[in-house]
Amino acid sequence: NRSKSVTVREGLEAKYNNTRVKFSYAKGTDLPLIDRSTEKVSTVNVPNKKGFAKAVKAAKNSDIVLVAMGENYHWSGEAASRSEITLPGNQRELLKELKKTGKPIVLVLFNGRPLDLSWEAENVDAIVEAWYPGIKAGDAVADIISGDYNPSAKLVMTFPRNVGQVPIYYNMKNTGRPFNDDAPADYRSNYIDVENTPLYPFGHGLSYTNYKYSNLKLSSAEFSKGGSINVSIDVTNNGNYDGEEVVQLYIQDIVASVTRPVKELKGFEKVALKKGETKTVEFTIDESTIEFLDNNIKPTVEAGDFNVWVSTSSSDESNHKTFSFK
Repeated sequence: NRSKSVTVREGLEAKYNNTRVKFSYAKGTDLPLIDRSTEKVSTVNVPNKKGFAKAVKAAKNSDIVLVAMGENYHWSGEAASRSEITLPGNQRELLKELKKTGKPIVLVLFNGRPLDLSWEAENVDAIVEAWYPGIKAGDAVADIISGDYNPSAKLVMTFPRNVGQVPIYYNMKNTGRPFNDDAPADYRSNYIDVENTPLYPFGHGLSYTNYKYSNLKLSSAEFSKGGSINVSIDVTNNGNYDGEEVVQLYIQDIVASVTRPVKELKGFEKVALKKGETKTVEFTIDESTIEFLDNNIKPTVEAGDFNVWVSTSSSDESNHKTFSFK
């Protein structure tokens, strides 16, 4: 029941009730609507800048600016494709005006798809990706903003730098002439106007503390049919707050009878760590971990070498080993 939904404003005011923290609110702008008779953006409700002045005034009189933005819920799901994926309407224009105040900006996003946040990533101080969190959204966001809960989630979708990078995903197939940052050359698979990398990779996610990965070990450098090896790594919470980290295991089949992805998520574990605490996280690799479908669409396991990473996201390659299946 949408009438029972808790807004971000309501959640924050309830969280800080009976404290010295006070909130001022300004709408700022509207979201574009869809005319369901034509399935096009409505020409009736075109966002204007009438609310900008009140929003800027509220920002100037505040210590921190919390900005809730995103997409109308009708803009996601079936029959809701978009040709460009920046914040709809004039939301980015409003952000640019708020930026001029010089106040710290926290952007809270409510959306159903990865967005082009290239400008926002460079110009706001923090981004909270809330997606569409349901009728208790305000309370959940307030828990995050206040620090009563230390966020630990990781992205399950890749965020591009712009729509021209789409489709973009972490487990892509390699190209015949892949780009190499360490040895740039002509006629390689790269963009000339942006980096090849995503803005935010699959598996990315920050929290109020920091984690250090170290001491990656393999129980053996190889295994054979019916066997397995163990992968272990030490994870340390070296920040100032207790937290939870999602440790991720990625594997690459270097050479096979069919082309294989540059990297595949093969396991993950969420581990709770007190401030200063270290825990060892272990994964098991066996034949099921390296199995794939061959040219006849049959599950198969082939001998060869494999890369393995245990990391904070799909783009983190700092902890890497190689093993063989004989």
